[in-house]
Amino acid sequence: MRRIQGINNLIPYLDSIDFLLTHEEIQDLIAQKKLPHKKPVSGIFIFDLDHIDWWVSGNRIKE
Repeated sequence: MRRIQGINNLIPYLDSIDFLLTHEEIQDLIAQKKLPHKKPVSGIFIFDLDHIDWWVSGNRIKE
């Protein structure tokens, strides 16, 4: 399982797959429970990149 910790590490990953989000946008998506993540302790976010890839594929704007 591919995992990364923290929003600051998620941003470059999203940039590498051409899905740009700001820190604030990611925080909003987490607060709305729309972005797959785990929060084992307060202030720590873990992102499973397989789940993120799945989420991105469903949220890309269709051209």
